[in-house]
Amino acid sequence: MLIPFTRPLDLENTLEVGQAFRWRREPSEPTEHPWFWGVAFDNLVKLRRTEEGVEFFCAPDSEAALSPLLQDYLRLGDDLSAIYESIRGDERVSACIDRYPGLRLLRQDPWECLVSFICSANNNIRRIGGNVEDMSRSFGRPVGIEDRHRHTFPTPEELADAGEHRLRELGLGFRAKYVAAAARRVAGGEVDLYSLREAPYEEALNALVSLEGVADKVANCVLLFSLDKLEAFPVDVWIDRALRDWYPQVTEKRLPRKALRPWAQERFGPYAGYANQYLFHQRRSDQRGKRAAGR
Repeated sequence: MLIPFTRPLDLENTLEVGQAFRWRREPSEPTEHPWFWGVAFDNLVKLRRTEEGVEFFCAPDSEAALSPLLQDYLRLGDDLSAIYESIRGDERVSACIDRYPGLRLLRQDPWECLVSFICSANNNIRRIGGNVEDMSRSFGRPVGIEDRHRHTFPTPEELADAGEHRLRELGLGFRAKYVAAAARRVAGGEVDLYSLREAPYEEALNALVSLEGVADKVANCVLLFSLDKLEAFPVDVWIDRALRDWYPQVTEKRLPRKALRPWAQERFGPYAGYANQYLFHQRRSDQRGKRAAGR
């Protein structure tokens, strides 16, 4: 099925920038639009960008049923022109936009997003993806298309039943304690993640950091990538380095890491989260380039 869409959408960078961890690129010729396989909305999904829009297949649900959900997930309703106009006043961000036009934020399931970023503590993108897949294979339900098979992400109840010890056996390490604790609180109704989409930023932030193992960075990732808080600004090691290297006023003021998020939100405004993703991707890409060149 095709979702018609001719406005900017860089699907490859959007899915591979580190905001979601279940998408796998299928090998393709350099001149072809690559297919991506992932699990979303309890479906195995195969999709790619074409000149006409986004082509996709899915199972077990019908393509007609999943189409509006995928459009929502890919945030195809975001007006990138207006967002770019808002954040292009910053020269560094403007240069990043020119390099990666069409990179979009995703609107993910809040529960999967929360657990994924709890697993991000002292971790890298590849290992986070491995943690998420291991939990899904162990506690989720199988879904398949053609000869491909994956598993849905487990519910809060399923991970609460699994418990810390079983999660440690999957290789989550110290993160298992925090995933199990979050599962118990969400399954027990103490924290209603979906209701936080309607809550103001500060209220939603406070609710998330009340969870054991969730500090400001993880909370802002969840707010940005699943709860519609486009002003959220996660500060990890990449963003910390980017702000200190690219913005002299940060080093001149000797801002500690905890002060970087409010500084950036004031600078970039209501779409600070989009600025964050462009800066993050630029910084990581530059570093990978240096490593490839042996520098």
